[in-house]
Amino acid sequence: MAGAGLAGGGLGRLVVVGFGHRTCPAPLRERLYVEDVAVPSVLADMAGAGIEQALILSTCDRVEMHAVSTLGITDTAATFAAAVGRGAQLPADEIGGMTYRLTGAEALRHIFAVAASLDSRTIGEPQVLGQLRASHRLARDAGHVGPELETLLQAAYGAAKRVRNETTLAERPVSMAAVAVRLARDVHGNLANCGGVLLGGEDMGELLAEQLVSAGLGRLTVVARTERRGAAQAARLKCHFATTATLAQTLVDADVIVSAFGDGRHVVTGEMVEAVLRQRRRRPIFVIDASMPGDVEPAVGRLDEAFVYDLNDLERLALEGRQTRAAATGPAWAIVDAELAAFQRDLAERRTVPALVALRARFEELRREVLSAGDADVARATERLINRLLHDPSEGLKTLAAENPPASAEYAEALLRRLFRLEPSPDQSGDAAGISPPDRKGAVKP
Repeated sequence: MAGAGLAGGGLGRLVVVGFGHRTCPAPLRERLYVEDVAVPSVLADMAGAGIEQALILSTCDRVEMHAVSTLGITDTAATFAAAVGRGAQLPADEIGGMTYRLTGAEALRHIFAVAASLDSRTIGEPQVLGQLRASHRLARDAGHVGPELETLLQAAYGAAKRVRNETTLAERPVSMAAVAVRLARDVHGNLANCGGVLLGGEDMGELLAEQLVSAGLGRLTVVARTERRGAAQAARLKCHFATTATLAQTLVDADVIVSAFGDGRHVVTGEMVEAVLRQRRRRPIFVIDASMPGDVEPAVGRLDEAFVYDLNDLERLALEGRQTRAAATGPAWAIVDAELAAFQRDLAERRTVPALVALRARFEELRREVLSAGDADVARATERLINRLLHDPSEGLKTLAAENPPASAEYAEALLRRLFRLEPSPDQSGDAAGISPPDRKGAVKP
């Protein structure tokens, strides 16, 4: 169920303020990035200014706050800009104009979209949900997440789970590096026990190797034509190095090969890989030819245990992934909007709880009064109970009809008929029967 605070006051106190890739340049976002160790003190500063509940989400795309605030949006944004600006030694008046600001239903939709990875530069990337959960946990542990924000975030996670389970939004990688990681895992499963070899030092080769290491590749060796170049490259990548003089032996321990010499010669030949496979007892090798023209002889791809992909293959698969995600965006938004509607309906229903509790208490009071009269005649007792239950609503409806415009009276009558499942009156208008509230001119007197 929705948090009682949001239910009682609507979504008016919910705000999102942030510096994003659409409003703030990357170098400035890097300076504003709030490290985990600094988050509790930043949240404490903002709490003292009136931002009761908040979390700070810092990623490469955004530095933003999700909050329940007693301040107006302008003061909330200024407080946030000042708090994160202090850590970056940037005055709030210099950076405040770069914020985006959302309130109420717009803020709610944004939070749901972020959780579902529909507001990322790369739609469907799953990392942002983990980052949001980590930010949530950090703020909660610091005591800055109350029941309103907690319930809202849990609803957003539920929407994100549905998007992940019911659409193809996150099923396929959309970058060449991500494709390389997916293919390596398809061949070897867990990469933690795998060894990798990077041949040469072209930029794309290094990028792919770094991504594989980030994805859990157990060990990496770079192979260069000279020891000097190999040592420099290994220092940069924080790994071991070898030279081409020992290439054949180095490849025996390679489960993943990224070749990036790019000098127009076939460095990796079919004969060489066949010999390596024999020494490996035919354990498979995943090979990426990251050079144009290629380093890998076509004969390598004809070996059963060698899985060879070049840059064109990676780009084609990445394009297919982008197309798949684009096709899934519409269904994903439909799920998010359905979950938003359910959450907001829950909020609206929660607002009726105090009145319903009071109504039940009043009916119980009347029941006890009737029972205390000591009337042994059940029919008379129940008749008296009905009269007492209906007296106040009847008088209230008559007064409302006499003292307010017809539209308000019709609305109230239609509402009464709907609440108690009564047949509509023959002359009741379509609007009243549909429970459309009156406009301001027909407002009910307090």
